Amino acid sequence: MLYPILKSNRKMMALLIDPDKHTVDSLVRTVEIADRAGVGFILYGGSIISNHLPHSIETIKQHTRKPVFLFPGSLLQLSYHADGIFLLSLISGRNPELLIGNHVQAAPFLKKSGMEIIPTGYILMGQGGQTSVEYMSQTMPIPAEKTDIATATAIAGEMLGLKAIYLEAGSGAMQHVAPKTVAVIRENIAIPLIAGGGIRTPQQAETLFAAGADVIVIGTVAEQNPEILLELGKVTE
Repeated sequence: MLYPILKSNRKMMALLIDPDKHTVDSLVRTVEIADRAGVGFILYGGSIISNHLPHSIETIKQHTRKPVFLFPGSLLQLSYHADGIFLLSLISGRNPELLIGNHVQAAPFLKKSGMEIIPTGYILMGQGGQTSVEYMSQTMPIPAEKTDIATATAIAGEMLGLKAIYLEAGSGAMQHVAPKTVAVIRENIAIPLIAGGGIRTPQQAETLFAAGADVIVIGTVAEQNPEILLELGKVTE
């Protein structure tokens, strides 16, 4: 089970894999490096996925024993081959399909799957430039400087029974979520806090951990240079 580990206050790095950004060779290489770097778990998903999910997930699991959790951008990204799913509710937006609609459609599948389900409040933060998440979700992010709104949103998510909060700067974001935002939200919620998007250096990872993030998620920079995971992994040692 992953969730008890998330609640243990252990600082972790996770790798987000979008299979459309990989060949089989680059996927295997990235996963093997991630395993050596000590990632806590692997997230699998993207805004658009055309590669066959079961095959990609099986390839990942052949090269690591780390848990593989779905991080779905749509209902088409569900698979029995994963160990679990971060069941995302886009609580920063007002798109009903991403708040509850897709969840209703996915519920029978997930009920039968037996996989670990972690209901997660997904908060998109504006960090400059339109991200894939913003465009595909057709929602506006919370402005970076509106820490009060982001905090109230996270508190509401916890009150609604969500088990984790994910602060998202977006794929390829120019900047990661502001440490001040992370710190204030950390002070106001007790559930695990995850930060992703725009994290490129060990120094940035250290800053977010110091601010109160339990997990940092690495995506785009690892697609460009998977070796950076070895440097980032040292931050959690």
